[in-house]
Amino acid sequence: MATKHEQILEYIGNLGVGEKISVRQIAKALQVSEGTAYRAIKEAENQGLVSTIERVGTIRIEKKKKENIEKLTYAEVVNIVDGQVLGGSQGLHKTLNRFVIGAMKLDAMMRYVESGNLLIVGNRYQGHKLALEAGAAVLITGGFDTSEDVIRLADELDLPIISTSYDTFTVAAMINRAIYDQLIKKEIILVDDILIPLQDTYYMTTSNAVEKWHELNSKTGHSRYPVIDENMRIQGMVAAKDVLGASKQTPIEKVMTSNPITVSERTSVASVAHVMVWEGIELLPVIDGQRRLIGVISRQDVLKALQMVQKQPHVGETLDDIVTSGVIDVSTSQDYTFQCEVTPQMTNQLGTISYGVLTTLVTEVGSRILRKYKRGDLVVENITLYFIKPVQIDTMITIQPRVLEIGRKHGKIDVEMYHDGELVSKALMMAQLID
Repeated sequence: MATKHEQILEYIGNLGVGEKISVRQIAKALQVSEGTAYRAIKEAENQGLVSTIERVGTIRIEKKKKENIEKLTYAEVVNIVDGQVLGGSQGLHKTLNRFVIGAMKLDAMMRYVESGNLLIVGNRYQGHKLALEAGAAVLITGGFDTSEDVIRLADELDLPIISTSYDTFTVAAMINRAIYDQLIKKEIILVDDILIPLQDTYYMTTSNAVEKWHELNSKTGHSRYPVIDENMRIQGMVAAKDVLGASKQTPIEKVMTSNPITVSERTSVASVAHVMVWEGIELLPVIDGQRRLIGVISRQDVLKALQMVQKQPHVGETLDDIVTSGVIDVSTSQDYTFQCEVTPQMTNQLGTISYGVLTTLVTEVGSRILRKYKRGDLVVENITLYFIKPVQIDTMITIQPRVLEIGRKHGKIDVEMYHDGELVSKALMMAQLID
C-alpha cells in the first residue's frame, strides 16, 4: 500500500496545470499532518511538478521535457528576477517563447510583441495594456507599478504582469543567464536518459528463493538482479557469486547483498560511471524518492553514453570548456608540453588563477597524455595539488606532464606548471583506464 507521502505526490501529479495548492489544503483533503504535506510539496517542487512564488503561493506547473528545457515558465521568471506578481497569477504556469525589450516608441515596440512573448518594459501603462491584448505577459522593471485597469485585464486573460526592482538591462542579463544554464543542463546526460525502464527490467522479490535466480538466468543470460519487497522498494542485489553453492530452496534474502548502492534518475551518467568503476559494479538499481525501483542502468550503457556525448557539440559553454579549449599542445619529440593563458574567467576575486581551474588543467593535460598510451575512457581517481604559487591574470603558463606509471587498468601522471621558467604548481593525478 502506498505511503501518505506517495499518495500526496500522486494527488499533486493529478492536479490540473495552473491549480494552486497549499499545505493546509493538502492536509485537509488527504487527512494528513501539515508536516507530511509540507515535505511532500517540497519533494514535488524538486521533481518539477510545482513552483512556489512569494505572495502568490504554490502552483502546479507542467513538468518540463528535456528537449524543451531551454524555455522558461513565467513562474520561473518571477523567481529569477525576485519579482512580485501584480496580476494574472493563473497564467504563471505558461511558457514564454521569447522576451522583447520595450526600449523604443510604442508603435515600433508592438511590431515585435506576439502571443507567448514576455515584454520587458518600464512604467509605460499603455505598453502594458497593448502587450496583454496581444497575448504577451509583461515584466515591469525599476520597481514600478501599473494601473488597476491593466491588472484587471491581466487577471481576465490569465497573463502574468510582474514587477521587479532591477533595471531592464540587468533583468535581460539574468533571464539570458538562466536560459544559458538550462542549455548546459540539456547537454548533460542523466540516468533518466539511458536507464532500462521497469517494464523491461528483470527483478526478484524478497519472497523468491534461489531457484528463481536460476530461472531468470536461463531465460535472460543475465547474472545480476535487483531484489524488491511487496511495495517495489529496493532491498538488495543478487549476483552469480551470491548463489554459488546455495540450495535452490534457499530464500533469496539469505544470499543477496543488502542495502545496495543505488542512483536516482536525476544522477548524472558521469557520476554513475565513477561509482561503477570505483566499486567494480556492473549493474545499478535506479530508484525514486521513496526508494521504489524504476529501472536499472548497466556499466556497458554508461560507457556507450559517455563515448557518445564526447562526440556531441555543446550548446552552452561551461567553465571547463573555456579552460580546456585554451590548452594548446606544443609538445616536441623529447617531451610533452602544453600552454594556457590565464583569462579573466579562470581567476578568483584576487585576480589569480583559481584552485578549481588548476585542477581542471591537471585533469585535461593528464587525460590527453594517458590517451596517447591507452585508447578508451578513463575515470580520474585522485588529484593532489601539493605545491601552488599565485599566478596572475593574463599570464601564459607552461604545463609539463610526466608519466610516472601506466598499466592495463591504472595510470599515474606528475604535472608541473611554470611561468617564465619558475615553478608555480605541482600535482599528481591517478586514473582508472577503461577499455
